[in-house]
Amino acid sequence: MNHGPQILRFTFRQRAEHFITMAVFVLLCMTGLPQKFFEAGWAHALVEGFGGIDRTRWVHRFCGVVLALATVIHFAGAAVTIWSRKAGFTMAPVRKDFEDAVLQLKFYLGMTNRQPRYDRYDYKQKFEYWGLVFGNVIMVVTGFVLFFPVAFAQLVPGQIIPAAKVAHSNEGLMAFFVITIWHIFNAHLNPDVFPFDASMFTGKISRERMLHEHPLELARIEGRPVEELAGHAAPDHGPEHPHG
Repeated sequence: MNHGPQILRFTFRQRAEHFITMAVFVLLCMTGLPQKFFEAGWAHALVEGFGGIDRTRWVHRFCGVVLALATVIHFAGAAVTIWSRKAGFTMAPVRKDFEDAVLQLKFYLGMTNRQPRYDRYDYKQKFEYWGLVFGNVIMVVTGFVLFFPVAFAQLVPGQIIPAAKVAHSNEGLMAFFVITIWHIFNAHLNPDVFPFDASMFTGKISRERMLHEHPLELARIEGRPVEELAGHAAPDHGPEHPHG
């Protein structure tokens, strides 16, 4: 799947954003989870590795600020790109995504031999993306509430502070499981890309893989119907859905 002509799929900015988010997320987990499970032995070891609880908390707060800035920059860049008409809002869920999910489920259950044809992003990638977006919003807002509890207590009811602590803690744990189970499987353990998908680091993906995973995008790039893509025929995915 990784041999043959290569196509640029991710720009340098996108790869840089992903790397920063990945590094910050790892540090947030390493400094946040020990505070949630402070009674565990591994938690004590991690805290000591960062130089004590005070330093651990400051590293966590610093990474939280970086995450907040990265989120704002990401949406600002996306908005400028869309408004300048350089690209469409490809991450927006559309009707085709729901149809693709149903068709894919039918294929898994043996009810049909057709599979959906995906464009730049499939429904699973969009679900994960928006889960990350809403999760980031929750983490950032509740994180700042916990960072400045006295100031927020003067603006909102005091009950918001412990509620923010619970939401921040539980959302952080859920994000950890979503990334380590869902994302790592799809990005690295999926049989189609095992043992490692380097496209987010190199920015490139093979044409063969594009034909297999994103035939509608490939057809648009090459300016021809998906059934007439050069090289070899597209997989039997069935009738093409209108692109939303």
